[in-house]
Parts: sequence; C-alpha cells; structure tokens
Amino acid sequence: MSQYRLMAEWEPQAAVMLSWPHEATDWQPLLHSVYQVYAELAWHICRYSRLLIAAPASSHNTIAELLAKRGVPHDVVRLYDVDSDDTWARDHGPITVASDAGFKLLDFQFNGWGGKFDASLDNAISGALARAGAFMAPLETIDFVLEGGAIESDGEGTLMATRECLLNSNRNGAVNQTDVEQVLQRYFGVSTINWLSSGFLQGDDTDSHIDTLARLCPSNRILYVGCPDPEDVHHQALAKMKAELHEFRSASGAAYELYELPWPEPVYSADGERLPATYANFLILNGAVLVPTYQDPSDALALRTVAEAFPGYDVVGIDCRVLIEQHGSLHCITMQLPEGVVV
Repeated sequence: MSQYRLMAEWEPQAAVMLSWPHEATDWQPLLHSVYQVYAELAWHICRYSRLLIAAPASSHNTIAELLAKRGVPHDVVRLYDVDSDDTWARDHGPITVASDAGFKLLDFQFNGWGGKFDASLDNAISGALARAGAFMAPLETIDFVLEGGAIESDGEGTLMATRECLLNSNRNGAVNQTDVEQVLQRYFGVSTINWLSSGFLQGDDTDSHIDTLARLCPSNRILYVGCPDPEDVHHQALAKMKAELHEFRSASGAAYELYELPWPEPVYSADGERLPATYANFLILNGAVLVPTYQDPSDALALRTVAEAFPGYDVVGIDCRVLIEQHGSLHCITMQLPEGVVV
C-alpha cells in the first residue's frame, strides 16, 4: 500500500488555482464574457481562500484590473507568469497527496484528453509554477496520463472513476483495469476503487470524466446527474449509472446516501452542437460550494439539492453558461491546493 493519501476536496484549502483565459486560447471570441465569469469566480473564491493564477505576463495588467474592479483583495492573489494552451486547471494542475512526511504535489501527464487538443503548454504548467516558487511542497513528475477531473476521492481510501476515461487507450495505451488500479493504489493509497461503466454527456471532450457525472461528498454522500426524460438520449445510460451508484461501498464498507441533481434543458452552441451542461461540476471550498448554473429553470433546485448534501456549507450559484461554450464548467477550470502546500 502506498505511503500517500489522496485528499478529499473538502479538506482545508490554502488556495484555488486558475489558468486564466487569454487571447491565444480558444476563448478569444468570447474573451469579454469569460473574463466576467472568471472575475466573479475569483471574488467568491477569495471569500474563503487565496487564489493562485497562472497566466502569461502580457495578460497580468488586464487580470489585475478585472480583479480590482470586482473588489478582489490583491493581497490574497498570487499571479505567476506561465503560458498556457487553455484553461482547464482541473486536468493540468497538480494533484495533492498527504503522507507522514508532509504533502507532495503529483504532476501527471496531460495530453489534451487523449490527443484531441494541443496541450504541450498546459502539460508544463505545474512544473513552471514549481520553478517560480509557487509551492512549498515538492512536485513529483509522473509518466502516466491522468486528469484531476477523472478521479473523485473521499480522503479515506475510496476513489471513484469511470472506465470510459481511465481505461481509454488514448491516455496510456493498451492498459487494463488491473494496470490502472496499481497506479492509483501506488500514488493515492486507495484501497477501494468504485468504477462506473455507464454515464456520459453529449458534447463532453473528456471521455466521461467523473466530475461531470457523480461527486463524492462528506459523510458518505454522492451527488449525481439524473435524466428523468425517457426521450432524452442520456436517459438510459444515466439510469444505469444510478443503479451502479446504489451498489457502491466506501473503503469502510458503508453504502452511500444518493442525491439526484436535476437535469437542465438541452443547451446548444451556435452551430447546433449540444453542450455538456451539468450541475455535478461544482467546486468545494472551505465551508462553501460554488455550483454552476445555466440560466435554466432547474438552477434553483440544483442549489437546494447541493445544500442538502452539504449541510452547514454556503451554497452559491455561478453563471457558467459561457463556460460550456468550450465544453467545460466550474470544477473543470479550478484546482484546489490544500493548506500547507502553497506560498
């Protein structure tokens, strides 16, 4: 068994990492709108923790102006000169593990979700931040493709993932489940891995990341996406996913209390492609949960449902309608950094 422990997202955090959008990213046509989302998100994050931003130096003045205009205190923001291809910090950011010797940041490989997009700059971000002195904990580079959005941990030996993603040959070649489990056990110290075989979202580039479908919550709870419309293409797969979740057990052998998130109305891009709007892509902070909303009638119910699974937490909606234009949402653009990890 590994000496490391993969931490739960709800453990104490020092900061949240963002890779800020800029003109050389795919956000260029939507830059003004996405800037407003990032500034709003930054303000909410800084109510509960600090903020670490990776962005090329050419955009630093613009970022500082946006944050100041929104009222984000400058003393809780750390801005680093790091270039990027895109903004999906959940998948190219470092994954923190704990041990008796302290924290370690694991820098897995990011290949643009199986080579779908160029990710050479993104893959270098964690290393660049480490060289810039952003981290107090050591960074270990690992020759294995793994994105943070592909795994969910309760911090107590249980991990949840999808076979569609982690066993896909576009990540690490012809690996089998045993191969992948050995890697997960080695680096994360998990003893129980709950695999989902069903569940997907149209428009999702990640090959069914778990953080778009089902999320572990404190006290053995799971929030998951449901689709009650039998005419919707997602209905059957998500019903099968729900049945699988009912069979899952934690490392201690406990069953989960399940909370079904509502299903937003279909959202389409200008060219008619269905976009992956999901309420499961929320961000957990110190005492708060930021939930993506989509200008949809189900937004209010989604916030209430998350509040039921996170009693005692502040639950705040963030309008992410612009974010899903690039096929991701709130959790996808963020990575938490636990207390004791960052400068």
